[in-house]
Amino acid sequence: MPHFKSARSYIYLSIGAAIITIGMKFGAYMITGSVGLLSDAIEGLVNLFAALFAFWALTIAERPPDEEHAYGHSKVEYFASGLEGALILVAAASIAWTAIQRLRDPQPLESLGIGLLIAAAAAAINGVVALILIRAGKTMRSPALNADGHHLLTDVWTTGGVIIGLLLVQITGAQWLDPVIALIVAANIVWTAVKLLRSTGLGLIDSALPAEDQQAISAILEKYRRRGIAFHALRTRMAGARRFMSIHILVPGMWTVTRAHTLADELETEIRTALPGATVFTHIEPLEDPISWDDQGLDGAPRAAVGGSAVVAAKGNERQAG
Repeated sequence: MPHFKSARSYIYLSIGAAIITIGMKFGAYMITGSVGLLSDAIEGLVNLFAALFAFWALTIAERPPDEEHAYGHSKVEYFASGLEGALILVAAASIAWTAIQRLRDPQPLESLGIGLLIAAAAAAINGVVALILIRAGKTMRSPALNADGHHLLTDVWTTGGVIIGLLLVQITGAQWLDPVIALIVAANIVWTAVKLLRSTGLGLIDSALPAEDQQAISAILEKYRRRGIAFHALRTRMAGARRFMSIHILVPGMWTVTRAHTLADELETEIRTALPGATVFTHIEPLEDPISWDDQGLDGAPRAAVGGSAVVAAKGNERQAG
């Protein structure tokens, strides 16, 4: 499978696949007259529009931080993901409307063999590209790539359902099966849209890092605890492909600023090694001072014990991976 350094480069695959498969699917519809294949072609148009929007979003997301966007632009990817979810719903509605009209006025199908071969070839192209995008989205932690990959994978299942339906029509001669299969396909892609929209919503409200990232952080902190260092006010969040973490480090009050700063740098380096590209905020506090332990953060949020630390609002100095 191809490997690109930029997430945006993968979208070229999606755009190319969409253009090719749209022509194939509409060709299959023109040959057969199948409303199932027409619904599949309509979803192909949605794929193309979504891929173009994802390309725009990734172009913005790759811009470096600036004065107006000190934390970068990576959250724009969630807009691409959300739009894909909304467009899938639009495609489902179009498919359902077309299928209902065909149920009311059944039409004979022609040249199914050729149409099915064309549809199967289009599904194979989308399937390969979908797997590439999903793998790249996971590796690069890109919501836009992940959404586009799952969108294409939905298209593959759509085409598969249509092919099965048309085979049944050919075997049984029951013309009503064609629009019924299209309605089932519409219901299936609605479910995919709901999952994408839910994932987008979680990203926009600053969800915590996934469990595996949290475990990596906990393992690093445990090594320092054995050296007599304490921690609290741990918070994490995701913003598109970027990861953020803030924490209070409690060290003996007799330490010099230089020694505490050196320890903070050491800790941050380990975390950024485990979580490449992460931005880490730290705040040094004296271990013996009760005020350090009562620190509620800037928003006065209540603390909750988590692995010997407390989750509160964090403040401090930013040290970002270069």
